[in-house]
Amino acid sequence: MSIRNMGMSAALLAALVLGFAGTAAAQQKTVIKIGWVTPDSPQDPYANGARTFKQAVERQSNGRIEVQLFPNRQLGDEKPMLEGLRFGTLDAAVITNAVVAQIEPAFQVNDLPFLFSSEAQAHKVLDGKVGQNLAKKLEGKGIVTLGFMEGGFRHMINNVRPVSKPEDVKGVKYRVMQNPVYIDMFSSLGGSAVPMAWGETFTAVQQGTIDGLEIPIAVIDSSKYNEVTKYLSLTNHTYSMIALLMSKKSFDKLPADLKTVVREAGKTALGAQRVAAGANAKALVGALEKKGMKVNVVADIVPFRNSVKPVYEKFKGSIGADVMNEVLAAVK
Repeated sequence: MSIRNMGMSAALLAALVLGFAGTAAAQQKTVIKIGWVTPDSPQDPYANGARTFKQAVERQSNGRIEVQLFPNRQLGDEKPMLEGLRFGTLDAAVITNAVVAQIEPAFQVNDLPFLFSSEAQAHKVLDGKVGQNLAKKLEGKGIVTLGFMEGGFRHMINNVRPVSKPEDVKGVKYRVMQNPVYIDMFSSLGGSAVPMAWGETFTAVQQGTIDGLEIPIAVIDSSKYNEVTKYLSLTNHTYSMIALLMSKKSFDKLPADLKTVVREAGKTALGAQRVAAGANAKALVGALEKKGMKVNVVADIVPFRNSVKPVYEKFKGSIGADVMNEVLAAVK
């Protein structure tokens, strides 16, 4: 064989080696599929959470993990996605607290009406001992908590009247999540609580089956509820925590170093998402007003707090007295 032919053979061999190495690297890449139910909008807190997680994971894993995004109920409504996390048929999701509470009742504490006075107070509680205990309980159900992200405070929107006092809720049909805390909250205020899956809600408002719903500012905008509801009352009745979750089965398949990467990426995404969600919510109130919604601020929440006191007593048992007392002490 000539030297020239030997050179060509060496080049060919090198190319083959590189090709095999590239194929092996591609095969080793881990894919994490993450779903959520709202649109893939830049202002949407769920979308923002999923995207910041994707960016952090892919950067911090040096490309060894690819995160694929599935917005707008492509992987189902929140309850089926949560079950998918438990059984390992879904890798990750951004899920509303009230739905998480359906499988771990201690999470109902986050949905207690008028509990948190500010986003900063909610962050402090959820990032501390309370949040750690909740995450531990959920891991016992087969789900790993990567962060408690921000959906923002929830507010009331409807087509009947503005809400400035508890009496204004009476007789109005509000869609609520399929969660007993929300049902009892609106019932205690005299409203008509209508439990309904998220995917059915827009059409129900549009057709007049229900009068309105309660929802964070950013989701009003991203889901275009300004097109079908007239009044936006800034009630701040519930701080909406949205959980960044991963199936324990999917998590446990990762090598130790990538487990660390995923957990650290969750923390990175959490900080960025909260900052973005807070800024978006403030900007969107004015934007929704310009789009035609009539906006009012609830000046006095004391009458509302007095009206919902029975809710706290009723759910103390299912939440757990220890969790309830710990949270109430933290928000004093």
